[in-house]
Amino acid sequence: MKQLRGIFGYLLGLVLFVGLMPTLMWLASGRPTFWSEVGGKAIIAWVLMLCGLALSIWSIVYMRLRGKGNPMDAFGHEVAPRTQHLMTDGPYRLNRNPMLTGTLLYLAGFAIWLCTWQALIVWMLFFAIMSVQVVSEERRLHRDFGKEYEEYCKKVPRYIPHLIP
Repeated sequence: MKQLRGIFGYLLGLVLFVGLMPTLMWLASGRPTFWSEVGGKAIIAWVLMLCGLALSIWSIVYMRLRGKGNPMDAFGHEVAPRTQHLMTDGPYRLNRNPMLTGTLLYLAGFAIWLCTWQALIVWMLFFAIMSVQVVSEERRLHRDFGKEYEEYCKKVPRYIPHLIP
């Protein structure tokens, strides 16, 4: 059952963040055709999307292997088995939310690819909702890991990564 919940949590994240959010951006933008020229915007968009996906995947794999769980709580409701260890190394040495940072980069690339103000609004709403979620997760992490988490918060930023650890 625990393994099934874990698989469900990862699939839910994939559907929501990699599929549904870009689809919402595209729909809100009036379903534009994607421009096909290979230019500056396309290169920036694809670099952001690929880097964002790479950071998110690295964070998920690292969390699964080292943390023995998943950090995803849906506003206080456990979606997948919670981590057993506080992650402070690997991608988590860069910032406290590398999965979300990766997702935000991916969606920013998608918004640039669409190049509409509606896509930007959807991105900003997603960021606002996820910021509320992050605060909820931080309360849980503080309860679970106490002083260790407080020290980690003092050293590592919430979103903007330390590029040189």
